[in-house]
Amino acid sequence: MPKDHGIGASQKRREDVRFLTGAGQYTDDINVYNQAYVYFLRSDVAHGKINSINTEAAAGMPGVVRIFTGADFEGVGGLPCGWQVTDKHGEVMKEPPHPVLAQGKVRHVGDPIAAVVADTLEEARTAAEAIELDIEELPAVVNMAAALESGSAKVHDELSDNLCYDWQFGSDPAETQAAFDSAAHVTTLELTNNRLVANPMEPRVAVGEYNRANDESTLYTTSQNPHVIRLLMGAFVLGIPEHKLRVVAPDVGGGFGTKIFHYAEEAFVTFASRQLNRAVKWTSSRSEAFMSDAHGRDHVTTIELALDADNNFTAVRTNTMANMGAYLSTFSSSVPTWLHGTLMAGNYKTPHVLVNVKAVFTNTVPVDAYRGAGRPEATYQLERIIDKAARELGVDPIALRRQNFITEFPYQTPVAVVYDTGDYVATMDKMEELMDLGNFESRRKESEAKGKLRGLGVNCFIEACGIAPSNLVGQLGARAGLYDAATVRVNATGTISVLVGAHSHGQGHETAFPQVVAEMLGIDESMIDIVHGDSAKIPFGMGTYGSRSIAVCGSAMVRATEKIINKAKKIAAHLLEAAEADIELKDGQFSVAGTDKSVAWGDVTLAAYVPHNYPLEDIEPGLEETAFYDPSNFTYPAGAYACEVEVDPETGLVTIEKFVSADDFGNVINPMIVEGQVHGGIAQGIGQALLENCAYDENGQLLSASYMDYAMPRADNLPMLDSYLVDHSCQTPCTHNPLGVKGCGEAGAIGSPPTVVNAVIDALQSGGHKVEHIDMPVSPGRVWAAITG
Repeated sequence: MPKDHGIGASQKRREDVRFLTGAGQYTDDINVYNQAYVYFLRSDVAHGKINSINTEAAAGMPGVVRIFTGADFEGVGGLPCGWQVTDKHGEVMKEPPHPVLAQGKVRHVGDPIAAVVADTLEEARTAAEAIELDIEELPAVVNMAAALESGSAKVHDELSDNLCYDWQFGSDPAETQAAFDSAAHVTTLELTNNRLVANPMEPRVAVGEYNRANDESTLYTTSQNPHVIRLLMGAFVLGIPEHKLRVVAPDVGGGFGTKIFHYAEEAFVTFASRQLNRAVKWTSSRSEAFMSDAHGRDHVTTIELALDADNNFTAVRTNTMANMGAYLSTFSSSVPTWLHGTLMAGNYKTPHVLVNVKAVFTNTVPVDAYRGAGRPEATYQLERIIDKAARELGVDPIALRRQNFITEFPYQTPVAVVYDTGDYVATMDKMEELMDLGNFESRRKESEAKGKLRGLGVNCFIEACGIAPSNLVGQLGARAGLYDAATVRVNATGTISVLVGAHSHGQGHETAFPQVVAEMLGIDESMIDIVHGDSAKIPFGMGTYGSRSIAVCGSAMVRATEKIINKAKKIAAHLLEAAEADIELKDGQFSVAGTDKSVAWGDVTLAAYVPHNYPLEDIEPGLEETAFYDPSNFTYPAGAYACEVEVDPETGLVTIEKFVSADDFGNVINPMIVEGQVHGGIAQGIGQALLENCAYDENGQLLSASYMDYAMPRADNLPMLDSYLVDHSCQTPCTHNPLGVKGCGEAGAIGSPPTVVNAVIDALQSGGHKVEHIDMPVSPGRVWAAITG
């Protein structure tokens, strides 16, 4: 029977009660007495020299408190990048300054030039319109290839060119070339991973508050990692000692990666509140979000796959241009390198894998991590070229994948990482079962009878989650540790507060985390409360991203709970007048092994705070423990996805008829929550594959700056999703964390784009259209153009 509590139980999310009843506390719900409002005047040109900013008339308008420009931030640090990449020549990346407000030049549409602080938002907006700007428009560079050409306009004048770094990683280049020279077959494919806007339901918000009495600043913000924001903003931008800076991230309405980073608006409201001795609030409009939130993806790649005469993979080689945008965002440099190149082996035992990435500055919004962050880009390249190779060789694409699967673990890849466990055959078997492949041809005939083309697409993927360990990533350029922490605070009556470094913004931590602690202690989940998001309360943790929460922070929580159990057993031993080694904990009762003597959890916790029954020289009062956990390796979830599409050859419209996913997430804490994470990721992946595209014109103007021009997936774009998670035939527990868990939050977004595109190409090929590839989004216009060619 399914479990109804503890690890493995599909419990409903307790936090949804407050969300669904309107009781959530979001940053925009926070209003401080006498707060002012800020409106940012942003650049409407992609590249320009600021000759002058005249704020005199605007400053005298009703309600205006003060107008800030870049001159007010001279001597203030710029926004830092959190990962330093070293290129293939041993040179560190170019790292130009990223000012809070533009200084001297604007470098993308949306670059903040001035900030008007006023009593009301309307007064701030009205005054901003009165600011007189003299900006000399300069040629913009948008296309990455053009940006790298000699003589191209430079995004940053102080740099020699627009190349941030030229990074290479993997197998020996000469050995890789030899594998291609001796190959029986080589498949080549050029493709684009389209630029995306994350579009979380809640736009970004920041409220800065200053207490002059104790010289303390508080920032309320929509962040996925408050401690990291405190560290970056306090130490590197504003120079505020950490003990004088508090960062609070309350309920956050989605992040998808775009709320990981430290943004200019957060630094501004904190700085301005100190300058004005008055709280300052900013709430992004949706149109502002399109040109101020970090964008995702935007890679252009040529990938080659070499095979021997028996169709075994012998080498993979990629050359990628990765768009950084106008500035380096917090983790942008790591996405196309260490989060992408290390996954280019995929699920396959390919002896040689060589990855080259050129990171390029352009006059566009900065690009950074978006759900999956490098892993979707790697999977898309690999799974598209495998499908193309299968067609060129005339073999079944599923059989070709199966033939080349890694089957023995641990497995050392040519790109540094070691897969500790997996079973790719099992997930493929389950995918085929769910997809009912034996009846596919009959479904195809039914589509043909309606004048439609039906195609089948498959995909196998692996991802690396919970990036680690800190000492290794530090050697690779990370400027932060990647551990996490938890404090388990037991109250005298037995209830528990678990303070965690991970932040929940849709993941269900308030439900899943108590399931772990409750199982370990044998108590009810309702006795456990999760505290997160406030740097003044929680231990120093690295936040939530990269599918790390349960694997890293959850492991810290386990370690802290183990410490609690050990101390509680000591107290119980005194209460029961027994040896500590004989004490057992089960179902919330401490008992003496082999006897009927026992004492309840609540009696032990009360004794911890009312220590009448044990010597204080042996056990100090209280029951609270903290643990940090730094993983020894990534976790490696994997899966096999499939979808069937119908294509209307008259219009090019693609309809997804069926989509299935078979995932290996190791041990699963709450299957219902995990399934929801998979469904959400698949929806976003389908959005990228068929609909979403962030487009610029040649002058750097954002053409898709609202929902009128940026197509988000809707309910009718998705079929019912058939997800398969919990079965021992598919699940291979992680071998190096105490829960045996793997990450799950990004899998759907990683596995779905190539699955959909492979299905569309299969449909067109089945209809006699010799179409080898269509770049995402595979819109009706692009499909129709490919058909009519």
